[in-house]
Amino acid sequence: MNPTTTRSTCPYCGVGCGVLIESQGSQITGVRGDPDHPANFGKLCTKGQTLHLTATPEVTRQTRLLQPMQRLQRGSPAQAMHWDAALDLATDRFASVIEQHGPDAIGFYISGQLLTEDYYAFNKLAKGLIGTNNVDTNSRLCMSSAVAGYKLTLGADAPPACYDDVNHAQCLFIVGSNAAFAHPVLFRRIEQAKARNPAMKVIVADPRRTDTADFADLFLPLQPGSDVMLFHGLLHIMLWEGWTQSAYIGAHTTGFDALKALVRKCTPEQVAQVCGLRKDDLFTAARWFAQSPATLSLYCQGLNQSSSGTAKNATLINLHLATGQIGKPGAGPFSLTGQPNAMGGREVGGLANLLSAHRDLANPQHRAEVAALWGVPDVPEKPGKTAVEMFQAAADGEIKALWIACTNPAQSMPDQATVRRALQRAEFVVVQEAFATAATCDFADLLLPATTWGEKDGTVTNSERCISRVRPAVPAPGAARHDWRIVVDFARRLEQKLPLASTHREKDSTCSARTEAASAQRDVSLFSYDTPESIWLEHRESTRGRDLDITGLSYAMLEQQGPQQWPIRPGEAHGKQRLYEDGIFPTSDGRARFAALPFVPLAEPRESRYPFSLTTGRLRDQWHGMTRTGTLGRLFGHVAEPAVQMNAQDMERRGLKGGDLVHVTSKRGSIVVPVQSSAEIGLSQLFIAMHWGAEYLSGRSSTGEVLAGVNAITTSAFCPSSKQPELKHAAVKVLKAELPWALLGVAWLPEEDALTAREGLRGLMARFPFASCVPFGRERTGVLFRAAAHEAPEPALIESIEALLGLHTSDALRYADRRLGQRRTARLVRDGHSTQLEGFVLAGDTRAEVWIKPLLQDELPAAAYGRLLLMPGARAPVAIAARGRQICTCFNVTEDAIQSRLQTCEGSPAERLAALQASLQCGTNCGSCVPELKRLVRETAVAPATAI
Repeated sequence: MNPTTTRSTCPYCGVGCGVLIESQGSQITGVRGDPDHPANFGKLCTKGQTLHLTATPEVTRQTRLLQPMQRLQRGSPAQAMHWDAALDLATDRFASVIEQHGPDAIGFYISGQLLTEDYYAFNKLAKGLIGTNNVDTNSRLCMSSAVAGYKLTLGADAPPACYDDVNHAQCLFIVGSNAAFAHPVLFRRIEQAKARNPAMKVIVADPRRTDTADFADLFLPLQPGSDVMLFHGLLHIMLWEGWTQSAYIGAHTTGFDALKALVRKCTPEQVAQVCGLRKDDLFTAARWFAQSPATLSLYCQGLNQSSSGTAKNATLINLHLATGQIGKPGAGPFSLTGQPNAMGGREVGGLANLLSAHRDLANPQHRAEVAALWGVPDVPEKPGKTAVEMFQAAADGEIKALWIACTNPAQSMPDQATVRRALQRAEFVVVQEAFATAATCDFADLLLPATTWGEKDGTVTNSERCISRVRPAVPAPGAARHDWRIVVDFARRLEQKLPLASTHREKDSTCSARTEAASAQRDVSLFSYDTPESIWLEHRESTRGRDLDITGLSYAMLEQQGPQQWPIRPGEAHGKQRLYEDGIFPTSDGRARFAALPFVPLAEPRESRYPFSLTTGRLRDQWHGMTRTGTLGRLFGHVAEPAVQMNAQDMERRGLKGGDLVHVTSKRGSIVVPVQSSAEIGLSQLFIAMHWGAEYLSGRSSTGEVLAGVNAITTSAFCPSSKQPELKHAAVKVLKAELPWALLGVAWLPEEDALTAREGLRGLMARFPFASCVPFGRERTGVLFRAAAHEAPEPALIESIEALLGLHTSDALRYADRRLGQRRTARLVRDGHSTQLEGFVLAGDTRAEVWIKPLLQDELPAAAYGRLLLMPGARAPVAIAARGRQICTCFNVTEDAIQSRLQTCEGSPAERLAALQASLQCGTNCGSCVPELKRLVRETAVAPATAI
């Protein structure tokens, strides 16, 4: 059978890279970047390059949800059922809740990873058929502050810049974004632009000294939450120095006088004190930003995930308006989208406060326009519950039924105690999901299997307003269905139960007339869609005359000409690359509006009981809750296990050393996690990657509460305008965890069993005060399980761990001393003349980890170690050193190898980097590791010549 190549789009971040999927029959066999896609021109990051490995038959069989499943009792295993029975069950339960409690007892929580067509169907189901605005999305956690900031200042949720502006900018202001990790393909463009134009100034503002910050000409290590004060202070300096553009302000904006009055008190002295910055750096940043011929700002979750998120976005945009840095090549405020289709979801109104085509739910005319398009009497006026509000309402018993699609709130939402209480209290929970391993699936009464990357068909919109096709390369596995198809099949059934949604929200004298009118309209289903294109055509019509008008676009045009930016109106050959070039904005008077918003401190500032600022963020090689990336051990090479990063001075003051377990505790909960020293972290600050949910980091407190990953301690306090929670900051305390008994289990496992074993181990994590479980390996698949407790558990628990790690066989070597709580198990396998360690468990004294773990993971000869493997605290007869942390995922190059090679590389930093890459190939493929390679070049000196 000949291989097939299918053009599609990457399912990870909002850069929206094009991919070429290689397949043979029903199996995806490879992936590479699409050289013709305008987002990436053939480049992919470490995650994108390994997409095909997440779609192997072994991964699919062990992790995917392949048939509808019903859980007859909470906490019990789910049982398979047919699609018709599953949809009938969902219809009956939702219709019953609506009849008894009204439509607002229903909540839909959906995802920026859905396609635009999926999003549109969900939005119409909730707001058009059921009659509730309780439909929100994980984009609320990601982009709603950016939406609110754009609308408040520029009049519409429309990023005015594009990726090509990186090539034209003379000043780049990156704030609240570690683009080197979060948007690595875009960061490659930034590196290339800087190489072509060394005079381009790069300013990075971030509390952490990230790889992105290391790239900067000027790094502003501001205090967490002080962004608004920084932006006001920069404007104060610009006004004082005469660096604003009065002509542009007068011709194209309103509200500047009020803003001038507000920032007058934001003197350099005050800003330096509040932000923790040097005054000279403030003046330099203001001068570069204002006086550059073209300044481009790039920003992401550091601004958005804040209780002042709207203000942070809007006050940054103020700087662009005040200096005329907008509407021209290389200039503008450019919000980087976190998810592959958060933009598409915003386009169709997939948030609780929006309607199709950037319409506002609060606007009666907008509601009437959408009702007319949909053929319903009205769209409900009552505001819907946003993400945090929705789960709080479910926890309070107000929302009775939840439908969750393509997202994992039991991992990603803040304040996990409330979220899990909501999932437990809701009378009926539907989870529509591709992966059965997501934590939220554990709470579902009904599981509906959905398609995912490589199988889906539709469109997505990336950060620069570019619409791309997503095409299926292989058929859906098992009984999985497309998300839009599941919605349509459910909606058609529900229509028969609910002849008119508005009868449940209208209790006045007009109810009867509305019912009769709607019944006549319902002769034809509201959901008479048979293809994703039929949904998209209705969405396209909703945009006519709007700021995002795409009535000049078609599926055929996308097929023939490739991705297109909006707006694109009839007769236009292509979309619009940049917005507001004419200085006219989509407001009532055509002028942009300055936002005079005051600086407001953090919702939860540090104080004596909680003296540390915790922030969360991305790892380079992982994405979101890791339901997909977490299937590949090779993506754990760069960061192998969960940890909390801490400044070395703070660790020393508290008597902590690397690897010590600590309690990280906020007002909402606590987790136990190893501590790690990091030069990136400032004093009184901490960092934990957002990916470490209960699937990988867990345990149980002394009161019996399950420790549900990093979001057990984050706060649900949100911005009053955008309703986006402050995931970027929580006040916490750190105490050393006194857990003297430890366990480490590591094993290579058959590829067809490893992920199943990891899921089995996940089920045991809550049996310990601390536990973590991760995959590892490159050509082979391994699993690492780590735990700690106050005392040794019952032997049966350790035996269960050994069995899952393949150590229950008769050839395993064993040692146990129950009185001392010591246990050792090891399995050696002879292959020809070589003997290797295939698996081991150290329980009690785990000091031998330093040599036994690399003995296994580096697949070193093990015949000489024999009984030493069973001796507590035994040292290896020959020194064994671990290979070191992986830097280059593509070519499996470690930090130790890079440092060793750099000691012999002479010349300029660029020449040393080139020599390193020529020798080890690191950074020559996807380039994601290049920022770290440059740092190692700076930090590693050439070894002195040896005298002869």
